[in-house]
Amino acid sequence: MDMVQVIGIGITAVLLILVVRRSHPELAVQITIVVAGIVFFLVLDKLRMIIELFTEMAKRAGIGEMYLIILLKIIGISYLVEFGAQVCRDAGEGAIASKIELAGKVMILVMAVPIIAFALDTILRLMP
Repeated sequence: MDMVQVIGIGITAVLLILVVRRSHPELAVQITIVVAGIVFFLVLDKLRMIIELFTEMAKRAGIGEMYLIILLKIIGISYLVEFGAQVCRDAGEGAIASKIELAGKVMILVMAVPIIAFALDTILRLMP
């Protein structure tokens, strides 16, 4: 995967959307979603490499697999929320985008509770 490919796909999509939006505005959002999916699949191998690196680092540091899984889920939620909110904004629905972002922040906070509890427990054990 090369950034030139991603940029080329993006620019091509923008030009296509500009042409299609005049006659079929409902297709513009669908093109955006398809292009986002294509770009996601292009970077999937790089994402897999990062996950493997995080897994190896967690093993070396002695961090439980549960915490790594939570961290990866939080990262995934943040990317999905950003994607969903941007699609809504592209469709002119800023209010819905804001609600998606709020829901994502709440879900991230809920998922982070075990990590926060672990950090606080560690701090308390270090204190005399």
